[in-house]
Amino acid sequence: MAIVHRTIEVEVGPVTEAMRLDAYVVQARDGLSRSLFSKADTRLTLNGKEVKKSRLVKEGDRIVVTYTEAHYEGIVAQPIDLSVLYEDNDLLIIDKEQGVVVHPGAGNRDQTLVNGLLERYGTDFAAMGEEGRPGIVHRLDKDTSGVMVIALNAKSQRALSAQFKARTTEKVYVAVVRGRVKERRGTIESNIMRDPVRRTQYTTCGSGEGRTARTDYTVVARSLQWTLLRIVLHTGRTHQIRVHLKSIGHPIVGDPIYGSGAPPSLLLHALALGIDHPTTGVRIRAVAPLPRRIKEWVYGASAPRGLR
Repeated sequence: MAIVHRTIEVEVGPVTEAMRLDAYVVQARDGLSRSLFSKADTRLTLNGKEVKKSRLVKEGDRIVVTYTEAHYEGIVAQPIDLSVLYEDNDLLIIDKEQGVVVHPGAGNRDQTLVNGLLERYGTDFAAMGEEGRPGIVHRLDKDTSGVMVIALNAKSQRALSAQFKARTTEKVYVAVVRGRVKERRGTIESNIMRDPVRRTQYTTCGSGEGRTARTDYTVVARSLQWTLLRIVLHTGRTHQIRVHLKSIGHPIVGDPIYGSGAPPSLLLHALALGIDHPTTGVRIRAVAPLPRRIKEWVYGASAPRGLR
């Protein structure tokens, strides 16, 4: 990890009411967080004198902020093929391929989505967000394909993260599950916790344990052996869809963790994602076409390419 030193200079313009130094700088410079001013190595000067972040400012004051950012040298920029659904200066929306890991971790240091993002956007992008996870505001499992949004600057990262936390995003998935689901529609509301025995897995639990989780589903097509479901995710717990569907006796086809793992690969796909644009506030709804592995399972090898 490399430490990069940065300096920001701001001249205070007309102010109509008393304003703290940290609040003024954040307002004047997009992409900064007020948490920056609480870091031990952040230094603030006002008209050449060192001051605290709570100091009030007036028109004509000159503010200088010096601080550091962490750049993670251990993550190598690598070319990764990205299927781009939408891109502007604030965000990138992609159709993540099955098999792509979102960020580096144990056993997956190379060829992750983050490696590809560093190749595409460079070192300034690398300094954002959590260590090893610049731009990442939500995740898809390695074996899950579909829509993902990535923040391209600090302001967007804060705004998008807040939307996922407040559950104002729309998250729609499709999955093929084992067996014939009888009810046309249903809701699964079971808390989820880490499995006390198999620590890499999760399981449903009682209301006094784990974290709340809600999954709605609608039957799209079915046979005696399988059912195609449209799923709306109201919370975003790890492995939520996979755990919830297993809990009602219908594990996802091809799930190597919660099902038999028999071929084909996991038939789970993030179909649509709705977010508010972090700058304009305009609602964006991105759709990732149904992947061929699901179309062929449901409709046969002759499934038309444009089918969703």
